[in-house]
Amino acid sequence: MSSRLYCPDVYKRARREAREVMVGGVGIGGKNPIRVQSMLTHDTLDTKGCVQEALELAEAGCEIIRLTAQTKVYAANLENIARELRAAGCRVPLVADIHFKPDAAMEAAKWVEKIRINPGNFVDKRKFIRRDYTDDEYEAELERIREAFTPLVLFCKEHGRAMRLGANHGSLSDRILNRYGDTPEGMVESALEFARVARDLGYHELVFSMKASNVKVMIQAYRLLVKQLQDEGDDWNYPIHLGVTEAGEGEDARIKSAMGIGSLLADGIGDTLRVSLTEEAVCEVAPGFELARAFGSVPPQTEVPQPVPPPPFDPYVFRRRQSEPLSVDGIKLGGAEPIRVVLPQVAMEALLPRTDELRDTPPELSYERAGVVEVDPLNEDELRELESGELRLVTVKDGVEMELVQAFRLLAARIPKRYSILLKDTLDGKEELSPSMATGLNIGSLLADGIGQAVLVRTEKNPEKALTLSYNVLQAAGVRLSKTEYVSCPSCGRTHYNIREAAARIRAATGHLKGVKIAIMGCIVNGPGEMSDADFGYVGGAPGKINLYVGHTPVQINIPQEEAVERLICLIKEHGKWRDD
Repeated sequence: MSSRLYCPDVYKRARREAREVMVGGVGIGGKNPIRVQSMLTHDTLDTKGCVQEALELAEAGCEIIRLTAQTKVYAANLENIARELRAAGCRVPLVADIHFKPDAAMEAAKWVEKIRINPGNFVDKRKFIRRDYTDDEYEAELERIREAFTPLVLFCKEHGRAMRLGANHGSLSDRILNRYGDTPEGMVESALEFARVARDLGYHELVFSMKASNVKVMIQAYRLLVKQLQDEGDDWNYPIHLGVTEAGEGEDARIKSAMGIGSLLADGIGDTLRVSLTEEAVCEVAPGFELARAFGSVPPQTEVPQPVPPPPFDPYVFRRRQSEPLSVDGIKLGGAEPIRVVLPQVAMEALLPRTDELRDTPPELSYERAGVVEVDPLNEDELRELESGELRLVTVKDGVEMELVQAFRLLAARIPKRYSILLKDTLDGKEELSPSMATGLNIGSLLADGIGQAVLVRTEKNPEKALTLSYNVLQAAGVRLSKTEYVSCPSCGRTHYNIREAAARIRAATGHLKGVKIAIMGCIVNGPGEMSDADFGYVGGAPGKINLYVGHTPVQINIPQEEAVERLICLIKEHGKWRDD
Protein backbone atom coordinates (compact mmCIF):
# COMPACT_ATOMS: atom_id res chain seq x y z
CA MET A 1 0.00 0.00 0.00
CA SER A 2 1.05 3.58 -0.69
CA SER A 3 2.68 5.53 2.13
CA ARG A 4 0.08 8.21 1.42
CA LEU A 5 -2.71 6.03 2.82
CA TYR A 6 -4.42 6.72 6.12
CA CYS A 7 -4.57 3.02 7.08
CA PRO A 8 -2.35 0.01 6.34
CA ASP A 9 -4.86 -1.77 4.09
CA VAL A 10 -8.28 -0.68 2.82
CA TYR A 11 -9.17 -4.36 2.22
CA LYS A 12 -8.35 -5.66 5.70
CA ARG A 13 -9.35 -4.05 9.01
CA ALA A 14 -6.78 -3.61 11.75
CA ARG A 15 -7.34 -1.27 14.70
CA ARG A 16 -5.07 1.74 14.67
CA GLU A 17 -2.63 1.64 17.58
CA ALA A 18 -3.06 4.66 19.84
CA ARG A 19 -1.41 5.55 23.12
CA GLU A 20 -3.62 5.39 26.20
CA VAL A 21 -4.98 8.68 27.56
CA MET A 22 -6.70 8.54 30.93
CA VAL A 23 -9.83 10.61 31.55
CA GLY A 24 -10.26 10.18 35.28
CA GLY A 25 -10.47 6.41 35.68
CA VAL A 26 -11.49 5.74 32.06
CA GLY A 27 -8.82 4.90 29.51
CA ILE A 28 -9.12 5.97 25.87
CA GLY A 29 -6.95 4.27 23.25
CA GLY A 30 -4.39 1.60 24.04
CA LYS A 31 -6.07 -1.77 24.65
CA ASN A 32 -9.29 -0.17 25.91
CA PRO A 33 -12.67 -0.74 24.24
CA ILE A 34 -14.17 2.00 22.10
CA ARG A 35 -15.67 4.43 24.63
CA VAL A 36 -19.17 5.91 24.26
CA GLN A 37 -19.87 9.53 25.20
CA SER A 38 -22.79 11.96 25.36
CA MET A 39 -23.42 15.60 26.31
CA LEU A 40 -25.84 17.19 28.74
CA THR A 41 -28.61 19.41 27.36
CA HIS A 42 -29.38 21.25 30.61
CA ASP A 43 -28.07 24.71 31.40
CA THR A 44 -24.79 24.28 33.29
CA LEU A 45 -26.03 26.68 35.97
CA ASP A 46 -28.93 24.26 36.62
CA THR A 47 -27.08 22.00 39.05
CA LYS A 48 -30.07 19.79 39.87
CA GLY A 49 -31.04 19.30 36.20
CA CYS A 50 -27.47 18.51 35.15
CA VAL A 51 -26.97 16.01 37.95
CA GLN A 52 -30.23 14.21 37.17
CA GLU A 53 -29.46 14.07 33.45
CA ALA A 54 -25.92 12.85 34.11
CA LEU A 55 -27.19 10.09 36.41
CA GLU A 56 -29.60 8.96 33.68
CA LEU A 57 -26.72 8.82 31.20
CA ALA A 58 -24.58 6.87 33.64
CA GLU A 59 -27.43 4.43 34.25
CA ALA A 60 -27.63 3.90 30.46
CA GLY A 61 -23.93 3.04 30.39
CA CYS A 62 -22.48 6.32 29.11
CA GLU A 63 -18.75 6.29 29.87
CA ILE A 64 -17.82 9.98 29.50
CA ILE A 65 -20.14 12.99 29.96
CA ARG A 66 -19.59 16.46 28.50
CA LEU A 67 -21.05 19.79 29.65
CA THR A 68 -20.75 23.24 28.14
CA ALA A 69 -18.90 25.95 30.06
CA GLN A 70 -19.44 29.08 28.00
CA THR A 71 -18.10 31.54 30.60
CA LYS A 72 -16.10 31.47 33.81
CA VAL A 73 -19.33 31.72 35.82
CA TYR A 74 -20.70 28.57 34.15
CA ALA A 75 -17.36 26.82 34.57
CA ALA A 76 -17.34 27.58 38.29
CA ASN A 77 -20.64 25.71 38.75
CA LEU A 78 -18.95 22.54 37.53
CA GLU A 79 -17.63 22.26 41.09
CA ASN A 80 -21.17 21.85 42.40
CA ILE A 81 -22.21 19.43 39.68
CA ALA A 82 -19.10 17.27 40.15
CA ARG A 83 -19.48 17.28 43.93
CA GLU A 84 -23.11 16.15 43.84
CA LEU A 85 -22.46 13.48 41.21
CA ARG A 86 -19.62 12.00 43.23
CA ALA A 87 -21.75 12.14 46.37
CA ALA A 88 -24.39 10.15 44.48
CA GLY A 89 -21.77 7.49 43.68
CA CYS A 90 -21.37 8.43 40.00
CA ARG A 91 -17.73 8.15 38.87
CA VAL A 92 -18.29 8.84 35.16
CA PRO A 93 -15.63 11.41 34.17
CA LEU A 94 -16.76 14.89 33.15
CA VAL A 95 -15.56 16.98 30.21
CA ALA A 96 -15.93 20.76 29.94
CA ASP A 97 -16.72 22.05 26.46
CA ILE A 98 -14.95 25.38 25.85
CA HIS A 99 -15.48 27.95 23.10
CA PHE A 100 -14.03 31.49 23.01
CA LYS A 101 -13.07 31.69 26.72
CA PRO A 102 -9.58 30.63 27.91
CA ASP A 103 -10.48 31.88 31.42
CA ALA A 104 -13.48 29.51 31.45
CA ALA A 105 -11.15 26.65 30.51
CA MET A 106 -8.81 27.46 33.39
CA GLU A 107 -11.72 27.49 35.86
CA ALA A 108 -13.30 24.32 34.46
CA ALA A 109 -10.01 22.41 34.62
CA LYS A 110 -10.17 22.65 38.42
CA TRP A 111 -13.32 20.51 38.55
CA VAL A 112 -13.46 18.13 35.59
CA GLU A 113 -11.28 15.33 34.25
CA LYS A 114 -10.99 16.60 30.68
CA ILE A 115 -11.17 19.86 28.73
CA ARG A 116 -12.41 20.02 25.16
CA ILE A 117 -11.25 23.10 23.29
CA ASN A 118 -12.18 24.19 19.79
CA PRO A 119 -8.93 25.34 18.09
CA GLY A 120 -10.97 27.53 15.77
CA ASN A 121 -12.25 29.83 18.48
CA PHE A 122 -10.21 29.27 21.66
CA VAL A 123 -8.20 32.39 20.82
CA ASP A 124 -9.74 33.62 17.56
CA LYS A 125 -13.13 35.18 17.01
CA ARG A 126 -14.36 34.30 13.53
CA LYS A 127 -15.51 37.39 11.65
CA PHE A 128 -15.70 36.01 8.08
CA ILE A 129 -13.02 38.51 7.04
CA ARG A 130 -10.89 37.80 3.99
CA ARG A 131 -7.26 38.70 4.56
CA ASP A 132 -3.92 37.61 3.15
CA TYR A 133 -1.39 36.87 5.91
CA THR A 134 2.30 37.26 5.28
CA ASP A 135 4.50 34.54 6.78
CA ASP A 136 5.59 36.92 9.53
CA GLU A 137 2.00 37.85 10.34
CA TYR A 138 1.02 34.20 10.42
CA GLU A 139 3.88 33.39 12.80
CA ALA A 140 2.78 36.26 15.02
CA GLU A 141 -0.68 34.72 15.19
CA LEU A 142 0.80 31.37 16.18
CA GLU A 143 2.77 33.07 18.94
CA ARG A 144 -0.47 34.64 20.18
CA ILE A 145 -1.97 31.13 20.36
CA ARG A 146 1.04 29.89 22.29
CA GLU A 147 0.72 32.67 24.88
CA ALA A 148 -3.02 32.09 25.40
CA PHE A 149 -2.87 28.29 25.39
CA THR A 150 0.23 27.65 27.52
CA PRO A 151 -1.35 28.33 30.97
CA LEU A 152 -4.10 25.77 30.31
CA VAL A 153 -1.62 23.15 29.08
CA LEU A 154 0.60 23.60 32.13
CA PHE A 155 -2.37 23.39 34.51
CA CYS A 156 -3.68 20.21 32.85
CA LYS A 157 -0.20 18.69 32.91
CA GLU A 158 0.24 19.44 36.61
CA HIS A 159 -3.21 18.24 37.66
CA GLY A 160 -3.58 15.16 35.43
CA ARG A 161 -6.31 16.51 33.15
CA ALA A 162 -6.81 15.19 29.61
CA MET A 163 -7.65 17.43 26.66
CA ARG A 164 -9.49 17.02 23.35
CA LEU A 165 -8.46 19.21 20.44
CA GLY A 166 -11.80 19.22 18.65
CA ALA A 167 -11.74 20.97 15.28
CA ASN A 168 -15.13 21.73 13.71
CA HIS A 169 -15.74 22.33 10.04
CA GLY A 170 -18.15 25.11 10.97
CA SER A 171 -15.88 27.13 13.25
CA LEU A 172 -12.45 27.43 11.69
CA SER A 173 -10.62 30.67 12.39
CA ASP A 174 -10.33 33.40 9.77
CA ARG A 175 -6.57 32.80 9.77
CA ILE A 176 -7.01 29.12 8.82
CA LEU A 177 -9.78 29.91 6.34
CA ASN A 178 -7.67 32.47 4.54
CA ARG A 179 -4.68 30.15 4.18
CA TYR A 180 -6.34 26.71 3.78
CA GLY A 181 -9.95 27.47 2.93
CA ASP A 182 -12.96 25.73 4.45
CA THR A 183 -11.30 22.34 3.91
CA PRO A 184 -10.30 19.13 5.70
CA GLU A 185 -6.69 20.36 5.42
CA GLY A 186 -7.65 23.49 7.35
CA MET A 187 -9.39 21.44 10.04
CA VAL A 188 -6.31 19.26 10.55
CA GLU A 189 -3.87 22.18 10.67
CA SER A 190 -6.14 24.02 13.11
CA ALA A 191 -5.74 21.18 15.61
CA LEU A 192 -2.05 20.58 14.93
CA GLU A 193 -1.20 24.21 15.72
CA PHE A 194 -2.37 23.61 19.29
CA ALA A 195 -0.88 20.13 19.51
CA ARG A 196 2.58 21.48 18.70
CA VAL A 197 2.34 23.91 21.61
CA ALA A 198 1.27 21.12 23.98
CA ARG A 199 4.08 18.83 22.84
CA ASP A 200 6.67 21.57 23.24
CA LEU A 201 5.55 21.80 26.87
CA GLY A 202 5.86 18.05 27.36
CA TYR A 203 2.09 17.46 27.52
CA HIS A 204 0.69 14.43 25.67
CA GLU A 205 -2.72 13.67 27.23
CA LEU A 206 -4.37 14.64 23.94
CA VAL A 207 -7.34 13.31 21.98
CA PHE A 208 -8.22 14.61 18.49
CA SER A 209 -11.51 15.04 16.65
CA MET A 210 -12.51 16.43 13.23
CA LYS A 211 -16.29 16.94 13.22
CA ALA A 212 -18.52 18.17 10.40
CA SER A 213 -22.21 17.97 9.52
CA ASN A 214 -21.28 17.06 5.93
CA VAL A 215 -20.45 13.36 6.31
CA LYS A 216 -18.09 13.16 3.34
CA VAL A 217 -16.10 16.14 4.66
CA MET A 218 -16.01 14.53 8.11
CA ILE A 219 -14.65 11.23 6.76
CA GLN A 220 -12.03 12.97 4.61
CA ALA A 221 -10.88 15.17 7.52
CA TYR A 222 -10.38 12.24 9.88
CA ARG A 223 -8.48 10.27 7.25
CA LEU A 224 -6.27 13.25 6.57
CA LEU A 225 -5.71 13.76 10.31
CA VAL A 226 -4.59 10.15 10.83
CA LYS A 227 -2.31 10.29 7.82
CA GLN A 228 -0.79 13.57 9.06
CA LEU A 229 -0.25 12.16 12.54
CA GLN A 230 1.53 9.18 10.98
CA ASP A 231 3.72 11.50 8.91
CA GLU A 232 4.59 13.58 11.99
CA GLY A 233 6.12 10.54 13.73
CA ASP A 234 5.42 7.39 15.73
CA ASP A 235 4.92 9.30 18.97
CA TRP A 236 2.01 11.26 17.46
CA ASN A 237 -0.19 8.21 18.06
CA TYR A 238 -2.93 10.05 19.94
CA PRO A 239 -6.45 8.61 20.37
CA ILE A 240 -9.26 9.70 18.05
CA HIS A 241 -12.77 10.77 19.05
CA LEU A 242 -15.39 10.24 16.31
CA GLY A 243 -18.63 12.09 15.65
CA VAL A 244 -20.86 13.66 12.99
CA THR A 245 -21.89 17.03 14.34
CA GLU A 246 -25.43 18.38 13.84
CA ALA A 247 -26.58 14.97 12.55
CA GLY A 248 -30.23 15.71 13.39
CA GLU A 249 -32.82 13.29 14.71
CA GLY A 250 -34.56 10.01 14.00
CA GLU A 251 -33.54 7.60 11.29
CA ASP A 252 -31.75 10.24 9.22
CA ALA A 253 -29.39 11.07 12.10
CA ARG A 254 -28.65 7.43 12.80
CA ILE A 255 -27.87 6.79 9.15
CA LYS A 256 -25.54 9.81 9.00
CA SER A 257 -23.77 8.80 12.19
CA ALA A 258 -23.36 5.18 11.12
CA MET A 259 -22.09 6.33 7.74
CA GLY A 260 -19.48 8.73 9.13
CA ILE A 261 -18.44 6.96 12.32
CA GLY A 262 -18.81 3.47 10.87
CA SER A 263 -16.74 4.26 7.79
CA LEU A 264 -13.79 5.15 10.02
CA LEU A 265 -14.30 2.28 12.47
CA ALA A 266 -14.30 -0.06 9.46
CA ASP A 267 -10.73 1.09 8.81
CA GLY A 268 -9.72 0.63 12.45
CA ILE A 269 -9.84 4.36 13.27
CA GLY A 270 -11.54 5.57 16.45
CA ASP A 271 -11.10 5.10 20.18
CA THR A 272 -14.17 6.92 21.48
CA LEU A 273 -17.35 8.23 19.86
CA ARG A 274 -20.54 10.20 20.28
CA VAL A 275 -23.71 9.81 18.21
CA SER A 276 -25.09 13.38 18.26
CA LEU A 277 -28.89 13.50 18.12
CA THR A 278 -31.47 16.28 18.38
CA GLU A 279 -33.18 14.14 21.00
CA GLU A 280 -32.86 13.48 24.73
CA ALA A 281 -29.19 12.94 25.59
CA VAL A 282 -29.84 9.41 26.83
CA CYS A 283 -31.04 8.45 23.33
CA GLU A 284 -27.45 8.82 22.09
CA VAL A 285 -26.06 6.02 24.21
CA ALA A 286 -27.68 2.92 22.65
CA PRO A 287 -26.70 3.69 19.01
CA GLY A 288 -23.22 4.60 20.25
CA PHE A 289 -22.77 1.19 21.84
CA GLU A 290 -24.32 -0.45 18.79
CA LEU A 291 -21.49 0.91 16.64
CA ALA A 292 -18.81 0.35 19.27
CA ARG A 293 -19.79 -3.32 19.74
CA ALA A 294 -19.81 -3.93 15.99
CA PHE A 295 -16.11 -3.05 15.91
CA GLY A 296 -15.13 -4.21 19.37
CA SER A 297 -12.92 -6.97 17.98
CA VAL A 298 -11.19 -7.68 14.70
CA PRO A 299 -12.20 -11.02 13.15
CA PRO A 300 -9.74 -13.20 11.22
CA GLN A 301 -8.94 -11.40 7.97
CA THR A 302 -8.80 -13.08 4.57
CA GLU A 303 -5.63 -12.36 2.63
CA VAL A 304 -6.18 -10.49 -0.62
CA PRO A 305 -4.43 -12.08 -3.64
CA GLN A 306 -1.17 -10.42 -4.68
CA PRO A 307 -0.48 -7.96 -6.08
CA VAL A 308 -2.86 -6.00 -3.91
CA PRO A 309 -4.77 -3.53 -6.13
CA PRO A 310 -4.62 0.19 -5.32
CA PRO A 311 -7.70 1.62 -3.56
CA PRO A 312 -10.62 2.13 -5.95
CA PHE A 313 -11.33 5.58 -4.43
CA ASP A 314 -9.51 8.75 -3.41
CA PRO A 315 -9.57 8.79 0.42
CA TYR A 316 -9.35 12.59 0.63
CA VAL A 317 -11.50 13.82 -2.29
CA PHE A 318 -14.95 12.56 -3.22
CA ARG A 319 -15.21 11.31 -6.77
CA ARG A 320 -17.96 9.05 -8.01
CA ARG A 321 -16.71 5.82 -9.59
CA GLN A 322 -17.62 6.00 -13.26
CA SER A 323 -19.24 3.11 -15.10
CA GLU A 324 -20.70 2.82 -18.58
CA PRO A 325 -24.42 3.63 -19.04
CA LEU A 326 -26.63 0.56 -18.76
CA SER A 327 -30.34 -0.11 -19.18
CA VAL A 328 -31.81 -2.77 -16.91
CA ASP A 329 -35.49 -3.68 -17.23
CA GLY A 330 -36.18 -0.23 -18.69
CA ILE A 331 -34.29 1.68 -15.99
CA LYS A 332 -31.09 3.55 -16.90
CA LEU A 333 -28.15 3.49 -14.51
CA GLY A 334 -24.41 4.03 -14.53
CA GLY A 335 -22.74 6.96 -16.26
CA ALA A 336 -24.36 10.19 -15.07
CA GLU A 337 -27.64 8.52 -14.07
CA PRO A 338 -28.91 8.74 -10.47
CA ILE A 339 -28.03 5.94 -8.08
CA ARG A 340 -30.95 3.54 -8.33
CA VAL A 341 -33.06 1.79 -5.68
CA VAL A 342 -33.41 -1.99 -5.96
CA LEU A 343 -35.88 -4.11 -3.99
CA PRO A 344 -36.75 -7.83 -3.96
CA GLN A 345 -39.57 -8.72 -6.37
CA VAL A 346 -41.95 -9.49 -3.50
CA ALA A 347 -41.43 -5.95 -2.14
CA MET A 348 -41.96 -4.43 -5.61
CA GLU A 349 -45.29 -6.24 -5.87
CA ALA A 350 -46.36 -5.16 -2.40
CA LEU A 351 -45.71 -1.49 -3.26
CA LEU A 352 -47.34 -1.59 -6.71
CA PRO A 353 -50.75 -0.32 -5.49
CA ARG A 354 -49.05 2.79 -4.07
CA THR A 355 -47.11 3.81 -7.17
CA ASP A 356 -48.77 7.25 -7.42
CA GLU A 357 -48.07 8.07 -3.75
CA LEU A 358 -44.41 7.11 -4.15
CA ARG A 359 -43.66 9.26 -7.19
CA ASP A 360 -40.79 11.09 -5.39
CA THR A 361 -39.33 7.87 -3.97
CA PRO A 362 -40.28 5.09 -6.38
CA PRO A 363 -39.07 1.50 -6.22
CA GLU A 364 -37.06 1.27 -9.44
CA LEU A 365 -35.64 -2.20 -10.01
CA SER A 366 -36.53 -5.74 -9.01
CA TYR A 367 -33.47 -7.69 -7.90
CA GLU A 368 -34.76 -10.86 -9.53
CA ARG A 369 -35.51 -9.14 -12.86
CA ALA A 370 -32.30 -7.08 -12.99
CA GLY A 371 -30.02 -9.96 -14.01
CA VAL A 372 -27.52 -9.12 -11.28
CA VAL A 373 -24.20 -10.99 -11.45
CA GLU A 374 -23.02 -12.13 -8.00
CA VAL A 375 -19.23 -12.31 -7.70
CA ASP A 376 -16.72 -13.36 -5.08
CA PRO A 377 -13.96 -10.71 -5.40
CA LEU A 378 -11.45 -13.31 -4.15
CA ASN A 379 -12.36 -15.82 -6.89
CA GLU A 380 -10.13 -15.46 -9.94
CA ASP A 381 -12.39 -17.58 -12.21
CA GLU A 382 -15.49 -15.51 -11.45
CA LEU A 383 -13.58 -12.28 -12.03
CA ARG A 384 -12.16 -13.58 -15.30
CA GLU A 385 -15.67 -14.21 -16.65
CA LEU A 386 -16.40 -10.48 -16.36
CA GLU A 387 -13.44 -9.40 -18.47
CA SER A 388 -15.20 -9.94 -21.79
CA GLY A 389 -18.81 -10.44 -20.75
CA GLU A 390 -21.78 -8.25 -21.60
CA LEU A 391 -22.44 -5.19 -19.47
CA ARG A 392 -24.32 -6.19 -16.30
CA LEU A 393 -25.06 -4.97 -12.79
CA VAL A 394 -22.56 -6.64 -10.44
CA THR A 395 -22.63 -7.25 -6.67
CA VAL A 396 -20.68 -9.17 -4.03
CA LYS A 397 -21.88 -12.74 -3.55
CA ASP A 398 -23.43 -13.62 -0.20
CA GLY A 399 -21.23 -15.61 2.14
CA VAL A 400 -17.92 -14.13 0.99
CA GLU A 401 -15.29 -14.47 3.72
CA MET A 402 -14.62 -10.76 4.04
CA GLU A 403 -16.19 -7.89 5.93
CA LEU A 404 -18.78 -6.17 3.75
CA VAL A 405 -17.15 -2.76 3.23
CA GLN A 406 -13.79 -4.32 2.39
CA ALA A 407 -15.42 -6.88 0.06
CA PHE A 408 -17.15 -4.18 -2.02
CA ARG A 409 -13.97 -2.11 -2.16
CA LEU A 410 -12.10 -5.14 -3.49
CA LEU A 411 -14.85 -5.80 -6.02
CA ALA A 412 -14.64 -2.19 -7.24
CA ALA A 413 -10.85 -2.50 -7.53
CA ARG A 414 -10.80 -5.84 -9.37
CA ILE A 415 -13.65 -5.68 -11.92
CA PRO A 416 -13.49 -3.57 -15.09
CA LYS A 417 -14.59 0.01 -14.40
CA ARG A 418 -17.29 -0.20 -17.04
CA TYR A 419 -19.44 -2.38 -14.77
CA SER A 420 -22.02 -0.84 -12.42
CA ILE A 421 -22.02 -2.04 -8.80
CA LEU A 422 -25.05 -2.87 -6.67
CA LEU A 423 -24.40 -2.23 -2.96
CA LYS A 424 -26.04 -4.39 -0.27
CA ASP A 425 -26.37 -3.80 3.47
CA THR A 426 -25.69 -7.42 4.44
CA LEU A 427 -23.87 -10.40 2.94
CA ASP A 428 -25.31 -13.10 5.19
CA GLY A 429 -28.69 -11.88 6.43
CA LYS A 430 -27.41 -12.05 10.02
CA GLU A 431 -26.55 -8.39 10.45
CA GLU A 432 -26.36 -7.53 14.17
CA LEU A 433 -26.90 -3.81 13.59
CA SER A 434 -30.38 -2.32 13.34
CA PRO A 435 -31.54 -1.66 9.75
CA SER A 436 -30.83 2.09 9.82
CA MET A 437 -27.35 1.60 11.31
CA ALA A 438 -26.51 -1.32 9.01
CA THR A 439 -27.61 0.63 5.95
CA GLY A 440 -25.73 3.75 7.00
CA LEU A 441 -22.54 1.85 7.68
CA ASN A 442 -22.49 -0.78 4.95
CA ILE A 443 -24.06 1.19 2.10
CA GLY A 444 -23.51 4.78 3.23
CA SER A 445 -19.77 4.53 3.79
CA LEU A 446 -19.28 3.01 0.33
CA LEU A 447 -21.38 5.76 -1.25
CA ALA A 448 -19.13 8.27 0.54
CA ASP A 449 -16.18 6.60 -1.21
CA GLY A 450 -17.92 7.12 -4.56
CA ILE A 451 -18.65 3.40 -5.03
CA GLY A 452 -22.05 2.15 -6.19
CA GLN A 453 -24.61 2.73 -8.93
CA ALA A 454 -27.53 1.05 -7.15
CA VAL A 455 -28.49 0.03 -3.58
CA LEU A 456 -30.37 -2.92 -2.10
CA VAL A 457 -31.62 -2.81 1.52
CA ARG A 458 -32.30 -6.27 2.95
CA THR A 459 -31.99 -5.82 6.72
CA GLU A 460 -35.40 -4.08 6.77
CA LYS A 461 -38.11 -6.62 5.85
CA ASN A 462 -41.04 -4.21 5.62
CA PRO A 463 -41.22 -3.13 1.93
CA GLU A 464 -42.25 0.48 2.58
CA LYS A 465 -39.64 0.95 5.34
CA ALA A 466 -36.96 -0.64 3.15
CA LEU A 467 -37.83 1.78 0.35
CA THR A 468 -37.71 4.78 2.69
CA LEU A 469 -34.41 3.59 4.15
CA SER A 470 -32.94 3.26 0.66
CA TYR A 471 -33.71 6.86 -0.24
CA ASN A 472 -32.66 8.10 3.20
CA VAL A 473 -29.16 6.64 2.84
CA LEU A 474 -28.82 8.24 -0.61
CA GLN A 475 -29.91 11.55 0.93
CA ALA A 476 -27.48 11.21 3.85
CA ALA A 477 -24.62 10.55 1.43
CA GLY A 478 -25.64 13.61 -0.61
CA VAL A 479 -25.79 11.60 -3.83
CA ARG A 480 -29.54 11.74 -4.51
CA LEU A 481 -31.95 14.16 -2.83
CA SER A 482 -35.57 13.11 -2.40
CA LYS A 483 -36.72 15.41 0.43
CA THR A 484 -35.77 18.45 2.49
CA GLU A 485 -32.29 18.22 4.02
CA TYR A 486 -31.99 19.25 7.67
CA VAL A 487 -28.87 20.02 9.69
CA SER A 488 -29.77 20.27 13.38
CA CYS A 489 -27.58 20.31 16.46
CA PRO A 490 -28.20 18.05 19.47
CA SER A 491 -28.79 20.94 21.91
CA CYS A 492 -26.70 21.68 24.99
CA GLY A 493 -26.46 24.24 27.78
CA ARG A 494 -25.68 26.97 25.20
CA THR A 495 -29.02 26.51 23.41
CA HIS A 496 -31.38 29.46 23.91
CA TYR A 497 -34.64 27.72 22.94
CA ASN A 498 -36.33 24.31 22.79
CA ILE A 499 -34.58 23.03 19.71
CA ARG A 500 -36.48 19.75 19.52
CA GLU A 501 -39.83 21.54 19.53
CA ALA A 502 -38.64 24.06 16.93
CA ALA A 503 -37.20 21.30 14.73
CA ALA A 504 -40.56 19.48 14.79
CA ARG A 505 -42.42 22.66 13.75
CA ILE A 506 -39.94 23.44 10.98
CA ARG A 507 -40.07 19.89 9.63
CA ALA A 508 -43.87 19.93 9.65
CA ALA A 509 -43.92 23.18 7.66
CA THR A 510 -41.07 22.51 5.21
CA GLY A 511 -40.77 18.73 4.87
CA HIS A 512 -42.09 18.80 1.29
CA LEU A 513 -39.36 21.11 -0.07
CA LYS A 514 -37.30 18.56 -1.95
CA GLY A 515 -33.64 19.55 -2.25
CA VAL A 516 -33.83 22.55 0.11
CA LYS A 517 -31.31 22.45 2.97
CA ILE A 518 -32.28 24.03 6.31
CA ALA A 519 -29.99 24.33 9.34
CA ILE A 520 -31.55 24.41 12.83
CA MET A 521 -28.85 25.47 15.28
CA GLY A 522 -28.90 26.09 19.01
CA CYS A 523 -26.30 28.86 19.16
CA ILE A 524 -23.68 30.77 17.19
CA VAL A 525 -20.67 28.59 18.10
CA ASN A 526 -20.91 26.30 15.07
CA GLY A 527 -24.11 27.65 13.55
CA PRO A 528 -22.92 30.12 10.90
CA GLY A 529 -20.08 27.86 9.78
CA GLU A 530 -21.85 24.50 9.71
CA MET A 531 -24.71 25.96 7.72
CA SER A 532 -22.50 27.61 5.10
CA ASP A 533 -23.73 25.09 2.51
CA ALA A 534 -27.34 25.25 3.77
CA ASP A 535 -29.90 27.38 1.97
CA PHE A 536 -31.40 28.77 5.16
CA GLY A 537 -30.49 28.84 8.86
CA TYR A 538 -32.53 29.10 12.07
CA VAL A 539 -30.16 29.95 14.95
CA GLY A 540 -30.66 30.79 18.62
CA GLY A 541 -29.31 34.29 19.15
CA ALA A 542 -30.45 35.12 22.69
CA PRO A 543 -33.00 33.71 25.16
CA GLY A 544 -36.31 33.54 23.29
CA LYS A 545 -34.78 35.15 20.18
CA ILE A 546 -33.92 33.62 16.79
CA ASN A 547 -31.61 34.77 14.01
CA LEU A 548 -32.43 33.77 10.42
CA TYR A 549 -29.68 33.22 7.88
CA VAL A 550 -29.29 32.78 4.15
CA GLY A 551 -26.16 30.67 3.83
CA HIS A 552 -23.94 32.02 6.60
CA THR A 553 -25.26 35.58 6.21
CA PRO A 554 -27.63 36.77 8.95
CA VAL A 555 -30.62 38.55 7.41
CA GLN A 556 -33.04 38.85 10.36
CA ILE A 557 -31.78 39.25 13.93
CA ASN A 558 -33.45 38.67 17.33
CA ILE A 559 -36.86 37.63 16.05
CA PRO A 560 -39.26 36.52 18.81
CA GLN A 561 -39.25 32.74 18.85
CA GLU A 562 -43.02 32.52 18.40
CA GLU A 563 -42.72 34.35 15.05
CA ALA A 564 -39.58 32.69 13.77
CA VAL A 565 -40.99 29.70 11.87
CA GLU A 566 -43.44 31.88 9.92
CA ARG A 567 -40.64 34.34 9.18
CA LEU A 568 -38.49 31.43 7.95
CA ILE A 569 -41.26 30.34 5.58
CA CYS A 570 -41.53 33.91 4.25
CA LEU A 571 -37.77 33.98 3.74
CA ILE A 572 -37.88 30.73 1.77
CA LYS A 573 -40.65 32.17 -0.42
CA GLU A 574 -38.71 35.41 -0.98
CA HIS A 575 -35.79 33.40 -2.36
CA GLY A 576 -37.95 31.35 -4.71
CA LYS A 577 -37.42 28.04 -2.90
CA TRP A 578 -41.00 27.49 -1.78
CA ARG A 579 -43.59 25.27 -3.41
CA ASP A 580 -47.00 24.23 -2.11
CA ASP A 581 -47.27 20.78 -0.65
